[in-house]
Amino acid sequence: MSEAENIDIINRFCADWAGADIPKILDYFTDDAVYHNMPIQPVQGKDAIRGMIEQFMAPFEKADWQVKHIAAAGDVVLTERVDRFMGPDKNMSLQVMGVFDLTNGKISAWRDYFDLAEWMRQAS
Repeated sequence: MSEAENIDIINRFCADWAGADIPKILDYFTDDAVYHNMPIQPVQGKDAIRGMIEQFMAPFEKADWQVKHIAAAGDVVLTERVDRFMGPDKNMSLQVMGVFDLTNGKISAWRDYFDLAEWMRQAS
C-alpha cells in the first residue's frame, strides 16, 4: 500500500476509538499482531490485544484521540497524539507517540510511547 493509504488507515484507526467499539478496533489488526504499550510487556495476537484494550478502557465510556502529526515511511506510520479518555468518574488525557507497522493494510505491530508518571498522576 502507498504511504498515503497507510496514513489513512491509521487516521481511521485513531478516529474509531471514539466509538469504543472494541471488535471494530480489532479489525484493524493482523491475527498475529503485537501491541507494546511501552511501560508494559508486549502482547501478541488479537485475543491478547483485546484483553489489553478491555482492561485499559474499563473505567472509561469513550475515547477521543487527537492526531497532532502523522507521517509514514513505507509501511511504518508515526503519530503524535493526545489521547483523551472519558468516563463517568474520571477524564484523563495523555500525550502519546505511536508507531504502527502495517502489513497488507492491517496493523501488524503497534508501539505507544508515553510518560507513565503522567498517566499515574491522573489515575490517582
